[in-house]
This record gives sequence, structure tokens and C-alpha cells, in this order.
Amino acid sequence: MRMKDSPEPHQPGMVPPGSENKVMHVSFRIGDTKLMASDGMCTGKPSFQGFSLSITAKDAAEADRFFAGLSDGGKVQMPLGKTFYSPRFGMVADRFGVSWMVMSDFPPGCETMGDLLKSRPAEH
Repeated sequence: MRMKDSPEPHQPGMVPPGSENKVMHVSFRIGDTKLMASDGMCTGKPSFQGFSLSITAKDAAEADRFFAGLSDGGKVQMPLGKTFYSPRFGMVADRFGVSWMVMSDFPPGCETMGDLLKSRPAEH
């Protein structure tokens, strides 16, 4: 719901001019969890520092798509590539400045980092 779509009028001064299209309330589900968000009081400049969001893709191709989308207009912090724990891992700040860690899921048969390490041939 956008600020302008509120079923009740806002208190005077509550919504600064030009903020009518800002998000008042939004909710979405990830599995059984409901996430809610808002543009808040519509003042100040957002600052996304000191944290990163992580998204795990089902495979390397999906990770490539996620990374490409997030890096469009953003800044790559660590290029997407193969690591010892994932076929794809990379870090990027999106066009809004939110930092993301993108990785592809463990290969079939591996549920944990330990499983993955055990499945790798020993190096001599």
C-alpha cells in the first residue's frame, strides 16, 4: 500500500510533500515467514551499512541471473566465481546501496559445508 492509498487520512505533516508514492506497508512471504517493510517516515537518506543480505540460488545458472540483476546499476564488491564451498559466490551492492552475498546451493548429496569438503578428492 502506498501512502496515497491509505484508507484513513494522514495526520497533518505526517507525509511530507512528494512522498505520496512511497510504500506505507508491504508484506511478502518467504516459506512460512511473513516479512513486512515500509519506507518509514519518508525523511532522510537511507544508509545501508554494516550488514549484507544473503541469497542462495538453486544452481550456478540461477546465481548468475541473481548476480547480474543485483549488479545492474550497482557495484561489484567480489566478482561471482567458484569457491571451495560453492560453484558460485560473489558480493555486490545493488543500485540502492544494499550489500548482497549471492551463492549457489550445495551440490546434490551435500547438506553442509562438512559434507561438501568430505566429497572433494584429497589433494596431495
